[in-house]
Amino acid sequence: MTAAAFQRIAIIGFGLIGSSLGRAIRQHGLAGTLVAVDRDPAARAEIETLGLADQISGDLAGGVADADLVILATPVSTYAEIGRTIAPALKPGAIVSDVGSVKRMVLRDLAPVLPAHVHLVPGHPIAGTEKSGPGAGFASLFEGRWCILTPEPATDRAAVAAVNALWHAIGSDVVEMDADHHDKVLAITSHLPHLIAYTIVGTAVDLEEDIKSEVVKFSASGFRDFTRIAASDPTMWRDIFLNNREAVLEMLQRLTEDLFALQRAIRWGEGDFLHERFTRARAVRRSVIEAKQA
Repeated sequence: MTAAAFQRIAIIGFGLIGSSLGRAIRQHGLAGTLVAVDRDPAARAEIETLGLADQISGDLAGGVADADLVILATPVSTYAEIGRTIAPALKPGAIVSDVGSVKRMVLRDLAPVLPAHVHLVPGHPIAGTEKSGPGAGFASLFEGRWCILTPEPATDRAAVAAVNALWHAIGSDVVEMDADHHDKVLAITSHLPHLIAYTIVGTAVDLEEDIKSEVVKFSASGFRDFTRIAASDPTMWRDIFLNNREAVLEMLQRLTEDLFALQRAIRWGEGDFLHERFTRARAVRRSVIEAKQA
C-alpha cells in the first residue's frame, strides 16, 4: 500500500495538528474520502464551515468504520478509551497511527486494546504552533519538518511503509526510532523547554503587581518567546508531562545541576566559565539553523 492508495482516512481530533494534517491530505489528494471525527459539537460546526473534510462525525466507532487509516490527534490521555471504543469497528488490515508527543505510552496504553487484525504505527510530527482548534491548522505545517515513527519490531512493514509514504507526501522527513529513545530526545528538545516556559511565565505572574505590570509592558524578546510557548494547549502538555515523567524528570535533574553550576559561576565572578557555556550554546543555535529547523 502507498499513501495514494488510502481510500478512506479518519482523523480523530481536529485541533491544530489534526486539521493541518487533514488539510495536507486533501491538498495532496492522499485519500479518496477524509473523515473528521470530533466529539466536540463546536469543533464539528467549525470543520463544516471551513470545509475541512468530506465527512464529519461525532461518533468514534461510526467515523472509523471502513477506514484504511485511522489517526489519533487527541490528547494522549484519551488514547486508551478511544482505542477501546473504536476497536470493534476497525476493519481487518486497517492501520492505526497517531501524532502524540509521547510514544512509549502509545505502545503501553493503545496497543493492548486494539484487535490483532490491525496494524499500529505510532507517529510524531515535530511541528506545531501555540494556537489550537480547527481554524488554526494549515497544510504546510509539516513541510521540511521531521516525523518520527516508533513501530515495534514485529509491526507489518507494509503498514509502516504506508504511513512513511503519507508523511513524505505532505513534505516531511521521516525517521524510525525506538519509542523510549524518542521520549528521551523529546524530553530535552520539546518537553523541558515548555516546562521552563510555563515556570518563567508563572514566576512573572506571582510577582508584585507593580513589577508584574512592567514585565508585561517592557517584555523583551526572550520573555515574549516564553509567553508564546506557554500559550500552548494546557491539556495536551499536562498529559505529556504525566506520561513522559521519567524522561522529563531525568532531564530536569540535569538542568538543575547545570543551573547550580551557573549560579555558582555568577556568584564568584567566574567569567571564563560563563563565556565557555554561552559560546557552546551559541554553536548549537548555528547547528539548528544549518539543519533548517529554525
